[in-house]
Amino acid sequence: MVTLESSKLFCNLTADELKTLRQVAQERSFSAGQHIFKEGESGDGVYSVKEGLVQITALVGPGVRRAFSQVGPGDIFGEMAVLENKPRSATVTAVKDTVVYFIPRDEMLSMLERSPALSLGLVREISNRLREFNGQYIREVLQSERLALVGRFARSIVHDVKNPLNIISLTAELAGRESASVDARQRAKTYIVKQVERISNMINEILEFTQGSQGAFVLGTTDYAAFVQQLIEDISAEVDLKSVTLEMENPPPSVKLLLNPQRLARVFYNLIGNATDAMPDGGKIILRFLVNEKEVVTEIEDTGPGIAPEIAESLFEAFVTFGKTRGTGLGLSISKKIIEDHHGQISARNEPGRGAVFSFTLPRQ
Repeated sequence: MVTLESSKLFCNLTADELKTLRQVAQERSFSAGQHIFKEGESGDGVYSVKEGLVQITALVGPGVRRAFSQVGPGDIFGEMAVLENKPRSATVTAVKDTVVYFIPRDEMLSMLERSPALSLGLVREISNRLREFNGQYIREVLQSERLALVGRFARSIVHDVKNPLNIISLTAELAGRESASVDARQRAKTYIVKQVERISNMINEILEFTQGSQGAFVLGTTDYAAFVQQLIEDISAEVDLKSVTLEMENPPPSVKLLLNPQRLARVFYNLIGNATDAMPDGGKIILRFLVNEKEVVTEIEDTGPGIAPEIAESLFEAFVTFGKTRGTGLGLSISKKIIEDHHGQISARNEPGRGAVFSFTLPRQ
């Protein structure tokens, strides 16, 4: 139980001011679950909790009520009624049997005019309440954003994993036929293992991205031509399912580069997958390779509509996407990180009368 003069707002008043306060204050009792006031009612005064507990709630949407704060002994509520003569913007309900002091608005205004200490105390209480509401709002917004991010990551995983799962399903069906030869079943087994490894690598990339940390990134000497040719053979099976042809304008250069084949393969899958998605009615994806003394340049061009101007400047930022119902924009951000980990660079451009061209460099040893 807290006496009137011990409450936070009134504890610094003079003896004469406290005497006036006691004369105008009214003691009121409320049982658990009873409304002290409701939204829309007249803001007729200020309340201070003597004993018990009250909860402040408000409607935040049609039929959706949100609790913003709980007020205990010594605290005040309904203070906004002193500043503005408007209807209540929240509902206050007794959580348990509660006794409050009620100070009518006119009497409170009269005391504020005569007492600088009371005026300062009220401003502080209002400021603290606004900070509390603001802090809770920020926490709820952050929680909502976290849930949205979880949903976007889930969609990204489902979108990326769907293609290898389809390949696994078709390959397993072919291998399970009675007419399938031993060699055909062995090739199917090898292909399924590759797709399972690909799914594992995809998930690891996303987990690494979300954790904001970089795991072990080992580069080994690799023949670029052999790496690309085997990779394109694997990817071709996917793009064929979507009426897209994949061709190489010139053969990849047979040079030794320091690569992490598993992670670099992710870049090819991302860029070719995006190009395929941009051509739902079919089209062509062209790979070309340029090599000089310092680096190898790989270009992936499609016959789609090109890069949307709305996202051209932020294409490689996380979650930037355009025109894809299932896309999140995470793939290009991951691809950029992988190329940079290879000490290269990645860029994109539109060619007049053609589609989008993605280009990345890999330094020679």
